[in-house]
Amino acid sequence: MSKSLPPLREVIAAHGLSASKALGQNFLLDEQLLDRIAAIPGDLADRAVLEIGPGPGGLTRALLRAEARVTAIERDARCIPALADLQEAFPGKLRVVENDALAIDHAELMGEPFAVVANLPYNIGTLLFTRWLAVPDWPPAWTSLTLMFQQEVARRVVAAPGSSEFGRLAVLAQWRSRAKLAMKVHRSAFTPPPKVMSAIVHVTPAEAPQGVRIATLERVTEAAFGQRRKMLRQSLKGVDGALAALDELGMDSTRRAETLTVDEFVALARALDQRMSQVTSR
Repeated sequence: MSKSLPPLREVIAAHGLSASKALGQNFLLDEQLLDRIAAIPGDLADRAVLEIGPGPGGLTRALLRAEARVTAIERDARCIPALADLQEAFPGKLRVVENDALAIDHAELMGEPFAVVANLPYNIGTLLFTRWLAVPDWPPAWTSLTLMFQQEVARRVVAAPGSSEFGRLAVLAQWRSRAKLAMKVHRSAFTPPPKVMSAIVHVTPAEAPQGVRIATLERVTEAAFGQRRKMLRQSLKGVDGALAALDELGMDSTRRAETLTVDEFVALARALDQRMSQVTSR
């Protein structure tokens, strides 16, 4: 059925579409590359897939060719007619939601376990990603995240402790998930070409460590990496109980945030939660 669809360049021309800088859009038109991206999460046949920012529907086509059931959230009204053409070509397989992805509860929208596959708009990509990572209930409703980022951001997601790229994003992505760099994408693959290279990150949920809350981990990493050049005794002094927790754990307070492992950040957050529970139980 998809063979009858015109090339993406013709779709863009026919609907008078152009990538909006304000919406962080860059259209990906290489259909072979798009099929490779859609294959990263594994077999998608009859699986629920959430796509954010489909634009003219390039990746959407690839997901539909993989026989996924796709829900696409698009806030750009100019793209809706092009997506409507795909709904006709793949009856009952594509649901288009015209809204802001940041304003929607994705788990509620989907109503079942779902994979996220998206060429995320650059201006909201990191915000959406951290929101998916920070859900309180674990395992989450999403079964995997296959996301296009600027390469710099992608490298921060998978960074190892001790590297200059290791930071809050890496800790949030790795403390109860597995994150890997799945594919690099050259800037020339996009229309218009962005100024930077891109890469695709694939994240799957893992077992969550016990006795630690995501809110505490977020608070600790935000403070520690907010002043990453400073020693922990300086960067964490604003987090109540953090310096005492460092001492209890035998962690050297003269270390800097990027030298801690993900497990050490988890241990620190757990110690803080234990101290808080002891205070409230008195």
